Amino acid sequence: MNILKKINATVTNRCPRCLEGRVFENNNPYNFKNGLTMHNNCSACGLKYEMETGFFYGAMYVAYGLVAGLFILFFALDAFWLHLDPMLLFGSFSAVILVIFPLTFRWSRVMWISFFVKYDPEASRRHIHRH
Repeated sequence: MNILKKINATVTNRCPRCLEGRVFENNNPYNFKNGLTMHNNCSACGLKYEMETGFFYGAMYVAYGLVAGLFILFFALDAFWLHLDPMLLFGSFSAVILVIFPLTFRWSRVMWISFFVKYDPEASRRHIHRH
């Protein structure tokens, strides 16, 4: 399995099993109508995304890790290069977090389900032949 293929599938919100079907209904995370709405199943391989009730609560830990990593990057940039006022640093970081929320929401869910589902290149073919 090519790791770049898996990363690309995560960033583009594709199914972790077949890397083909879209996880979210709308490809635009900033669409206020359905930008954060997930499909129930993969259209290509039939994988049920929410494996059990409350499954995606664990994605909050992934989102926390993404935001913490971004905070460390902000802090390092400030400490070694920018030297901003602490309130300005906090305000700019908060603004960035609010703007990228739809992306972190989506990526954390796709990463979370990827921890539990392995890539299967034959999954979409088996699903097509079954139906």
